[in-house]
Parts: sequence; structure tokens; C-alpha cells
Amino acid sequence: MNIYTWINQKEQKKYSRSVSISMIVLAVGLMFSAVSCSDYLDVVPDNVTTLDNAFSLKNEAEKYLFTCYSYIPRNGDGWFNIGMMSGDEIWLPQTDRTYWNPAFRIAQGNQNSNIPLLDAWRGYQLGATGSDKRLFAGLRSCNIFLENVRNLNKVPDLTLDVRTRWIGEVEFLKAYYHYYLFRMYGPIPIIDVNTPLDADVQASYVYRRPVDECVNYIDALLDSSIAKLPDVVENDLQEMGRITKPIALALKAKLWVLAASPLFNGNSDFANFTDHEGTQLFNPTYDPTKWQKAKEACKAAIDAAEGVGHKLHVYTNDPFGLTDTTKIQLSIRQAVSEPWNSEVVWGNSNSYFWNSNMCQILLTGTKAQNRLPTPGVWEAPLKIAKMFYTSNGVPIEEDITFDFTDYEQLRKATKSDSYNIKTNYITARLNFDRENRFYADLGFDGGIWYKKDARGVDTAFYAQTKWADLGGAPSTLSWNETGYYIKKLVNWEMVFGDNDATTYGQYPWPETRLADLYLLYAEALNETEPASAEAIVYLDKIRARAGLAGVVESWTNYSSIPGKFATQDGLREIIHRERLIELAFEGHRFWDLRRWKKAAEELNKDITGWNYTGTTAATYYRETQIYSQTFVTPRDYLWPIGAEDTRKNPKLVENPGW
Repeated sequence: MNIYTWINQKEQKKYSRSVSISMIVLAVGLMFSAVSCSDYLDVVPDNVTTLDNAFSLKNEAEKYLFTCYSYIPRNGDGWFNIGMMSGDEIWLPQTDRTYWNPAFRIAQGNQNSNIPLLDAWRGYQLGATGSDKRLFAGLRSCNIFLENVRNLNKVPDLTLDVRTRWIGEVEFLKAYYHYYLFRMYGPIPIIDVNTPLDADVQASYVYRRPVDECVNYIDALLDSSIAKLPDVVENDLQEMGRITKPIALALKAKLWVLAASPLFNGNSDFANFTDHEGTQLFNPTYDPTKWQKAKEACKAAIDAAEGVGHKLHVYTNDPFGLTDTTKIQLSIRQAVSEPWNSEVVWGNSNSYFWNSNMCQILLTGTKAQNRLPTPGVWEAPLKIAKMFYTSNGVPIEEDITFDFTDYEQLRKATKSDSYNIKTNYITARLNFDRENRFYADLGFDGGIWYKKDARGVDTAFYAQTKWADLGGAPSTLSWNETGYYIKKLVNWEMVFGDNDATTYGQYPWPETRLADLYLLYAEALNETEPASAEAIVYLDKIRARAGLAGVVESWTNYSSIPGKFATQDGLREIIHRERLIELAFEGHRFWDLRRWKKAAEELNKDITGWNYTGTTAATYYRETQIYSQTFVTPRDYLWPIGAEDTRKNPKLVENPGW
């Protein structure tokens, strides 16, 4: 069954006194059948009046199982995906605050300890009213479920196989909620069992546990869940999004890579961070064995995923006879936005990506002249556009054959550029001679934007974004201030219909793609086996899908640092950049910059873009400062718990700097 979920009661003891049912939007027709459980879930059970009755029968226990699922954060919604807009990868216009969300306010330096923004500790601004999305409430629900379903005297009509699977799912969810909190706050309390609701208030006071203890606890939970979970869901039509063994192994890989990274492995910045009892919460001594555990966990996750058929997505069903260039770019785009494609190891069916209109742009071409204004306010700063490789597969600052020194230089596109840039269109040098991921991920002035209603005409639609153009500022409700639009997140089957209607393809948010695991494995390999040849093999798998030559060939032939891949430091830099490019706009960069301890470097750079008020190429293509970001180190590496909780619980200590 898909994860239709019950919103959990604020008071678990009175579980069903005022039961309310909330169905997650799953608007993909192929996922439903005439025998779906939607009607069943619409029925409010009037016979469940106590928590005990919630575990009296399988049907009731299953509803509580989905309550445990309901706390999964809404990462498919850009308003609540912390990683999308809290950093420097996706920017919003300064001219219109309509679209500003708490994450974007964090990006502008407005985080605080009085009322923390996107507060996972209390559930504030994470997508629900009150405490319904508070992860500690989710942990309480998981503990209630496990306590009851592990008891063989409860739910007598539940078979042992199903009981075992359900326990494994909730053990995973319990591990995931701890992981989510750990990634944000560092040392966290471990909620292994619930404090009785009638216990003395002091019994609810909890200490934050040291980093290594948190990691080991989450790891043990995942191991327990892995032993119980199926390799694949039993019914694709009804169970997509349910937790499987490859998903749990993938989280274990992410956990150990996080634990092995500089933020949590030998970080001297927090060497003096202790609780009120004097317990040291960060171990300042570097431990290389963590990278070994990360390597093993990544390989196990990859083997499990590939073993059940996961592979890098490639666009092959081509009814239109598209060019190789277009097909490569569709492969890149659809690896994210094609529902349940072969690359998606964990698709979050609790949260479908629905913000496509925020990424969209008015296009010039067939059936596109009279569209209603669409916001298109999700914008990529100029430094992100510069991040992508050249068509030779190396950074623009290293390429010895292409000169990007004067990236504002104007150039007219020729026929050889026509699948990326409109022929005869004048645009900036920065937009020429770039890799396919640049053109797949970004929309820009003069750039081709292929979509389904173009049929077999690869070049049917292109963008015009100067001030007075079709996609420029005066023609929209708001405007893009950098000149780069987030094309990657818009499903290519988005079409312009009649009467100014636009159809957007929604899709379950890809929490984990196989490419993510390949990159994590390459990173762990390089840390355990400096300049690892096997690491390069996994990088090359991803590069090949993007139409690039391998690392060795590209750097040897085109880079000003031809031997870069032959050293651990050099290969580390290549792996990091490859990860930032491949996973761009998916919410990973924010967390990666933190765990690498590179946020202080990157998030203290200015946000810039083209001069969006320019009406000609000469006035438009001028790099313009938009915002001066500030990142305070080490304070901003961890979330503030908040003054209210640290006042209420005398055992809690606030993170340093807050």
C-alpha cells in the first residue's frame, strides 16, 4: 500500500479520541488500481477508543504503522526541504518577498536561537500545524508501535512474516528520524524508549549524547531493520515508497559517510563542547576507521540496489527520434523527475515535488507565445553556473582549450550550438562549450528548453529573459534576478495546453539515487585508498551518462593540472565537485558543504547574477551583486536548539555560538 498516512494524535494515550485522516497526495495514475486502499483509509474507525485497541487487529495496527511514516519530512516541497534554499544553490528574488520561506531566510543569515527557523526539534515550520511534524513526536509513535507489535500477544491476526517486516520498517523510521536530527544538531538525545505520560516531569529531561554514541545507536537500529526488511516491495501498485533493504542500507551508507567527514570526525572546533555534567560531546581525535566503515556500508548499499535492478537512468523510449544531445540531457533530467525510474533507490511517496511552476519560464516557440505569467523565481547564482564543467569534462578555470577568462564576452550561437543555444542568438561566453548537465539543469537567455509538446523538434522552445523579452521581468508576476532557471526539477512532460493551461508532471521526491551512492562510495574509497583507481571507475559511470569522457582522459588531455587525479587531495577535489554537479538542486550541496567543513568558504561569497534589468545583450550580460552572504563559523555548522527548550530542560546545552 502506498504511504497514505494518518496524522498522529498530539496525545498518544488518547490515540483515537479525535482521529483524523490525512492522505498524502499521490497523483500518479499508474500507482493506483481499482483495489487500492484509499476508500478504506477514508473510513474513520469508531471502535478504536484506546491505544490498546489500536493494536487489537491488523487493520488498526497498519494505520498506526502509517502514522509512523507520516513524520517523514516533506523534502519534495521546496518550502520545507532544508537543503534546497538554506545555502547558496537556489536563490529567490530580493524584489518580492512573496516566495520567501524560512529556509531562504536562513540563507540570508536570519537564523536565531530565540525562535529557530525550520526547527526540527519542535516541528516549527516543517510542514504541519503545531507539533504534528515534530520528529520527537515521531520517535514516540515509533516506540509505541514497536512496544506493541513486538509483543506477540498483541495484534493476534498478524502473521509472523508481516509482523517482522513492519517492525523492520519502523526500526528504520526510528533510525531515520534520529539521523535527520543528528545531521542538523550534532549530539542529540537518544529516544530509545518512551517516558510514561504520567511520569514526573523531571523524568522527561534528557541529555544530549556524544556524537559517536549517536552514530553507533543509529547504526545498530539500521542493522536490526535491515535483517527484517524485504529486498523489494511485494506489490508495486500499492506499496511504492515503503521501506526496503536497499533503502535502509543506503541510509547506513549516508550515516557513516557523515560520521567520517570532517564535521564529525576529529573536529577541533568543538573540542570544548561539553554538557552540564562535563561529558565531551565531540571527539576531537580523527578516526580513520570511520571511513573504512563508510566504504563498506556504501558498497553494501550499491550491491543491494543493483541486485534488485537499480541502475543509472538512461532515456531510451524515444518515439520522436531525438538527437543524442537531447537524449543525454533528458537522461539527466529524468533521473530526478521520472517517477519511480530505475535509479531511484528511495522515492518519498509522502512528498511529491510540486514546485515545478517556481522553476518554469516563459518560452518562445510553438504554442508558447501567450502563456500566463509563471513565477520562475527559483534561480541559480552565477557561481553555480560557473561550477559546471566544460564540454571537455574539466572545470572552466582549468580547461586549456577553452578560455573562460572573459565569461561576460558576447558570442553568437552557430548551427553547431543549436541543440543547446538558439542559432544566431547572442549570449555570454559562459553559456558556450559546457557539459550536458549545464544545459540539462539550467535554463538561460537563449538556451534551448526541450519538453514533450515540442515532439521531435529538439529546438522548438528557447528562453528569452532580458527585461522586455517574453520571459523577462515585466512579463511575469515576479522575476529571476540571476538569469539562470532550475530546469532540472521540471519534468520534461510538462506541456503548454489550450487556454493558457500548463500541465506539470509531479513525482515522488527522490531521497536517494544510485548516483548518490556511487559518489559516496568514490569518496570513501579515496579516503581509505588514496587516489583510488576504483573510485575513478564509479565517477566515470556517472560521467558516461552525462556524455563525458572519463576522469583520467579528461584531466590528462584538457586540464592545466593533468595529474590532479593521481593524488588523494586532487581526487578528493574532483569527487567533491562531481558530487556538487551531479546532485545540483536536489538539496545535497547544503549538507555536503557542512560535513566537508567548506561552508565557511562557500557561504561567505557574494550571490551574483546577470543584470536582469538589461534590455540588450550588452547591458544584460554584466555580473551584478545581489546579496552578500555571511556564514559564522563554527556556530552555523549546527542548528540552534532554541531558548525555549534549553530553558525548559535543564539538562540540555545549546550548540556553541547560539
